Amino acid sequence: MKLIRSLLPLLVSFYFISCGTQQKMPAYLQNYSDTSGKQAVKVPDLLIQKNDMLSIQVYSASTKPEISDALYNLPVASPSTSLPQQGGTGGTVSASPGYLVDNAGNIEYPRVGLLHVEGLTKNELADLIKKKINEKDSVLTNPSVIVRFQNLKITVLGEVKRPGMISFPGERMTILEALGLAGDVDLYGMKDKVKVIREVNGQRETGTIDLSDKKLFDSPYYNLVQNDVVLVEPAKSKAKKADQDVALRQAGFIVSVITAIAVVIRVFQ
Repeated sequence: MKLIRSLLPLLVSFYFISCGTQQKMPAYLQNYSDTSGKQAVKVPDLLIQKNDMLSIQVYSASTKPEISDALYNLPVASPSTSLPQQGGTGGTVSASPGYLVDNAGNIEYPRVGLLHVEGLTKNELADLIKKKINEKDSVLTNPSVIVRFQNLKITVLGEVKRPGMISFPGERMTILEALGLAGDVDLYGMKDKVKVIREVNGQRETGTIDLSDKKLFDSPYYNLVQNDVVLVEPAKSKAKKADQDVALRQAGFIVSVITAIAVVIRVFQ
């Protein structure tokens, strides 16, 4: 028992040393203020990528749109059909037909043919289809084309409360909105070194964004694009805490063994 009493102060000291001051984690937008003026909000247009699903609808002023317009539109799905929505937004979305951009960046459009759409914006694709229709068809009167994205999503991994895939609520997603849908950065996440992995023109790039910097809104990674991967890395203090927890468990096991041995010796004395 004397051995245990001699070890107890050492274990207590070790515990308080291991629970020393933790690294202070940065907060969002430190030293940011905008009380005297306003900043213009810049929302870049999304570019069409491979494996995007596009909704394309053609409308015109034709007297018989059910005949003329229908030639350029996919049949409408049953309104009772629904699919589960991915990510943290919940709910269901209606199943609707669309055009899948293939691995070459093309779609096959009715009566128009093969179109290379990768790298175009929605408006650029709409103008291209309208031009092709006007070249091939004089039946449609003043045609208009509406293009929408159907499967926009990003992935958030690392030190967040709900990592996983997140669907865009609309057609815009900022990094702050993505982290909010993922449950926010947890206690040990590094807000000043968040990585964004992005594919641009067939090339993969990795950028780092500082969520504590007042220049956050100027970063090219503030507005996310489809298929971005956001990585929130753990701080060094998390690894240190994990090592300390292991050491404490080992110390507790050693004390338990010593206590058991001391009890047995005392019983048989």
